[in-house]
Amino acid sequence: MIKFVLITNTIWFALGFHAFSIRHKVFAKLVVPRKDRDTPVFSILAESGRFLGGFNLAFTLFNVLLLFNLNTFPSDKQRAILLLVFAIAHGSQFAFNVPIAIQNTRGEGVWQVLKGTMLFIFVTDFVMMTLNLALSILFAW
Repeated sequence: MIKFVLITNTIWFALGFHAFSIRHKVFAKLVVPRKDRDTPVFSILAESGRFLGGFNLAFTLFNVLLLFNLNTFPSDKQRAILLLVFAIAHGSQFAFNVPIAIQNTRGEGVWQVLKGTMLFIFVTDFVMMTLNLALSILFAW
């Protein structure tokens, strides 16, 4: 089960790296309404996405290294700690979108979390957080 979670983490973080760093302008278009894309802030957001992509790249590499070196962390407690960190990484992405999603239900919010690609990201971050946390708890138990 841990290998499945690590592979899933690897894929998700790699997609995050791709979206935020390689396709940073497309990422910015997801969160900036069309009417606001001619402002300097749009370019700043697009470039800052690369910074976020760097974190996703680090988590991608970390998961790959764990997959090929899992015996370096043989104890259940060690694995629980690693999985907890991944759960927090996914969970922070989910949690910081919750207030915006609540605002969306009132027709507000700085971007649309409850539609299209952002909804997919929102739900997947929740699922990944839950998966990593559940396995972390099982290993810690």
